[in-house]
Amino acid sequence: MARDEQLKERWDILVNKLSDQFSEGENLDLDGIIYLIGVQELGQIHRKFKKDEKLDLMHIAICRLLEPYGYYEFDYFDDQGWPHYKVKEELPNLKAGEQSVLMKEAIVNYFLTSKYIV
Repeated sequence: MARDEQLKERWDILVNKLSDQFSEGENLDLDGIIYLIGVQELGQIHRKFKKDEKLDLMHIAICRLLEPYGYYEFDYFDDQGWPHYKVKEELPNLKAGEQSVLMKEAIVNYFLTSKYIV
């Protein structure tokens, strides 16, 4: 199976599984999945977040997702338990479609590593 086909197949499986678990079957989009990863990484699952905190959660997720690619490195947890990352390498300028593929690949790898999907 070609790499792109395998990514698409795994992405579809992941979206269906996450959507069934977290959004009553309504398909989650890329941003929704990134938000869920941010909540997971923060570990404060049962609390409500303010609008600016939701953006911070997405930032945490993006840093965590792109860490294995060498773009970010975990730095420390602050007093409230929020993880902080430092930039190791600037992200290349990517077209919107290329950004989407990179993020989907990183998300699939994140969930493969955690054994949420196989």
